[in-house]
This record gives sequence, structure tokens and C-alpha cells, in this order.
Amino acid sequence: MSGAGWDPQALGYPSLFLLVVLGSLVPVVPTGALVSSAAVVALHQSLPVFALLTVFGVASLAAFLGDIGLYWLGNRGVGSKNGSRWLSALRERAAPERLAQADARLREHGVAVLVVSRLIPAGRIPVMLACLLARMRMREFARGDVLACLAWAAVYQLLGVAGGSLFPRPWEGIAAAVALTLLVSAVPSLWRRVRGSRT
Repeated sequence: MSGAGWDPQALGYPSLFLLVVLGSLVPVVPTGALVSSAAVVALHQSLPVFALLTVFGVASLAAFLGDIGLYWLGNRGVGSKNGSRWLSALRERAAPERLAQADARLREHGVAVLVVSRLIPAGRIPVMLACLLARMRMREFARGDVLACLAWAAVYQLLGVAGGSLFPRPWEGIAAAVALTLLVSAVPSLWRRVRGSRT
């Protein structure tokens, strides 16, 4: 914290919180890249350990609240006769084959699937939809989602630390962290395409 003048952290943490919540509710914001970038900035603070712990806490809490909000909205759609636009949006984002896989894994492994689903790009929505259609109670979903959000925040923060530690300037570290995050996000879809072309 600076003694006088404007403190970038005063705006940075609330912005990170709001953007991660928004990205959880409307899955178009690259929240993983946001967390990685925030971790790079935290590395260059005067108290990096405290800043990194704060980024981890803010990101995981925001992801959890966003997930719970989206699950609650989807749950209302499952319970109503006409559904809801949130449930329809979730259905549109989950390909039928991905939903079938998520449902099978949910039946086999239970809420543990939530942890893995948050770490796999585009894996969260099919699993959340499978939980909704299975009428999983909010309490049970929340119990699994807490661990999922903690693991997710830790992984993307580590990606940011890895990218940020390679470069002395924050903007170079942010660029490296974002590139690394996007690369990690692209690997599963590329792998599915390669497998699909071989069959």
C-alpha cells in the first residue's frame, strides 16, 4: 500500500472480484486469465505474499459466489414449468455429448466431479447442468463447489506466478501469463479435435 496518492490495489481487488463473479454468471469473460494477470501484478507488490494470498481469496470467493448464483438461477428454471432464460443459456452452452459425459461422471463420482470440471476449460457448464437436471440440492452442490473454486484459483494463480517470475516488468509477465493460460485452455479442445479426426 502506498502512503499517499492513488493505490492501484484499492481498485484492483474489487475489479477482480466483480469480473470473476460476472465471468461465472456469464461464461464469456476469461476469468482464468484475469486471475493469472492479477497474480503477476501481486508478484510486483511490496508485500507479494500478502498480495498473492489476497488475490487467491478474492478470486476463489468470487468464483464460488458466481457459481452459486448461476446454480440458484438455473435451479429456479428446473423447478418452473416454463423454465428460465438462465437454464436455456446453460443448455445452449452444453453440447449434448458433453452433457451425457458429465451426467455419467456425476453418477459415478458424485460432487468430486465439480472439482475437475472447474479445471477443465468448458467443463464447468455441462457438469453444473447435469447437477441441475439430477436435482442436486444447493447444499450438496456448494460443498463440492467450494473445493472446485479453491483448486481453480490456485491453479490459475500458479500459472500467473510462473509467467510473471520469468520477466522483470509486470506487463511482460501479464502477457506471458495470459498466453500460458490461453494455451492451457486450448489444449483440451485441440486434443478432442485430433481424437475426432482419427476416428
